[in-house]
Amino acid sequence: MTEILRLLESDSRLTAAQIAGILGREEAEVAAAIAKFEAERAIVKYSAVIDWDKASPGGVTALIEVKISPQRGAGYERIAERIFQYKEVDSLYLMSGAFDFAVLISAPTMRHVSEFVFAHLATIDGVTSTATHFIMKKYKEKGFIFEEQPEQEERRRFV
Repeated sequence: MTEILRLLESDSRLTAAQIAGILGREEAEVAAAIAKFEAERAIVKYSAVIDWDKASPGGVTALIEVKISPQRGAGYERIAERIFQYKEVDSLYLMSGAFDFAVLISAPTMRHVSEFVFAHLATIDGVTSTATHFIMKKYKEKGFIFEEQPEQEERRRFV
């Protein structure tokens, strides 16, 4: 059944009939599986991959590293809940390694990002430091390559 999820992940516009045709299954079986995935929240949301540089140039995306001091009895959860409530936050991940959370945000300008960091993130109890990285160019997102590259010429070695 994971093949149904993979197909929907690659193109959320596929219908149950189309998926059934691709997989050689009955449409009713695929539709029932999709309904079950939705009910169990394995399918959380259907979305499109947008090249915002083309659709609405001028906005910025930033990845913010956040280090925290986990709180007794709540661990990371209370701070995570505070962070993901902000409308600017597109994604929030608990990480292993040098920092605790990775926060992806979108904003109209770099200034908006910096204001968000110093007015909201940095003031949360338990946040010990942040580091902001601006995404300069997206090459690939969710498996989709934004700029298709022409096939490279075969390199030949002449002796």
